[in-house]
Amino acid sequence: MSGWSVILTSDRGSFTRFGPSSVLGYVACMPARLVPRFFMDRFFTPPIEETDKEGKALYAPYALRKIEATLVTNGITDVAVIQPERLEKVISAKTKIVGISVHDPRGLDPVTFKLAMLFGGGKSWLEQFFDELGDTISRLKRRYNFKVIAGGPGAWELARDRPDWLDVLLLGEAEVALPPLVRSILNGEEVPPMVKGRDPRVEEIPPILAPTRWGEVQVTRGCPRGCSFCSITPETFRTIPLDTIKREVEVNLRGGIRNIDLITDDILLYGSSKLRVNHDAIVKLFTEVKRMGVDGLFWPHISAPAVRESPRTVQAMADIAGYSFDRSVMPVVGLESGSLKILEKYMPAKAFPWTPREWADVILDATAIMNDNYIFPCYTMTIGYREETDDDVQDSIDLVQKIIDHDFTAWVFPLPVIPISTTRIKDNPFPALERLPSKYWDLLYVAWTYNMKVTRKLAPRLAGGKGITGRIVRYMIDRIFSSIEWFFRDLKETKGRKSLEFSSININNVRGTIRAIMELGRLAFKSENT
Repeated sequence: MSGWSVILTSDRGSFTRFGPSSVLGYVACMPARLVPRFFMDRFFTPPIEETDKEGKALYAPYALRKIEATLVTNGITDVAVIQPERLEKVISAKTKIVGISVHDPRGLDPVTFKLAMLFGGGKSWLEQFFDELGDTISRLKRRYNFKVIAGGPGAWELARDRPDWLDVLLLGEAEVALPPLVRSILNGEEVPPMVKGRDPRVEEIPPILAPTRWGEVQVTRGCPRGCSFCSITPETFRTIPLDTIKREVEVNLRGGIRNIDLITDDILLYGSSKLRVNHDAIVKLFTEVKRMGVDGLFWPHISAPAVRESPRTVQAMADIAGYSFDRSVMPVVGLESGSLKILEKYMPAKAFPWTPREWADVILDATAIMNDNYIFPCYTMTIGYREETDDDVQDSIDLVQKIIDHDFTAWVFPLPVIPISTTRIKDNPFPALERLPSKYWDLLYVAWTYNMKVTRKLAPRLAGGKGITGRIVRYMIDRIFSSIEWFFRDLKETKGRKSLEFSSININNVRGTIRAIMELGRLAFKSENT
């Protein structure tokens, strides 16, 4: 193998299909000591092993495909996307640059941070995977003396805690800033240790050139709502032209992928202006993509106000895509808070075209509309603002209880608000047990008790099939969610102090792994004989 001058990769926490359902990828946010490696490698973050005839990754995360396309369309063609497990075989004396896309390298993402706080701390699997990649990069760099560039949504975490093997950290979007940076390194020129990218215009965003892991295709970039806790500013919102989207769909179809995942921060803002739903644009998008021979059509994010504004658009999407229980969508949706004070201060445009005072009605109406169309929202909440009191959290509990009283199919995840360095709350302190309002633990108990019910209801959908892997995942879901209620009850009663008892537990060792394999083997034998 001749090798390439520029190698693009990411750690296993990103370079995976996340098992039978992408929702199960959240297991990688758990402390590594609580989940055996066997489970991660087999069920939750299995490696993507396929390569093309040149030795490049046949399927890859969308971010890496976009970087690959950016370099190639700017004349830097000696580039390859490579799985982290294959770097030892591919990196050589010819390698001049290794580019790394990072998502949550230091475990500071709200989901990861919360799970570490709840379960006694410790390195998450996402951190573990990044550290393993760093060890490989460091060792190979000493041998071949290449330069390392890192960027992506988790780059801000590396600005706080920078590894010594990193040469350049790129903050922000890469399409404009990365090509000249790479060219300078290839020419042997000095480059700064940190570079800030400029947001590209839509015509500066090239279409991908090779298939993505789930048939990912970006349809919008950015969000115009401007919430203070979010790193996406209103000025960055762009709708990707339909011709570009269809070119990327075609790339995935040629790669044998029939399910397409439309990457967006809010699918109902496609083609929108001033936060108003553009029904015709969305119907045209879904119709034309489906006509290309696409089987499943999915997307990761939607907003409750947009759903409430245009129920007919939601129904049209569901009809065109053919959603059902077995082909349902489980997007992340911002619920954030039930407190009028918090909503008005930190996210005044969250409810638009309604007001923050109408937020509860927006959420309830939107949830009903989504459920009617086989859309089961994963509601996320941000808790722990400086001036947030128990009264504010009680307002959030009241809103969550209304969701429960309506028996909607929806998850609710109360997450600690994280002071991301690129947001307007960057000076907020990081969450800690003693700083959270005491009623946070009541909210957590109410939410997770309901989440357990919803998860068991959706277990067949989450397990993704009737084969042995699907049966094992369903079994794991059933066992875990049958026995964990006591934990959240104890967290409520001790105001979080119960979590400290988990700090010394480690089942990610030889004994824990052997017991897990034996239990799964027993299940497999039982399943095959029933």
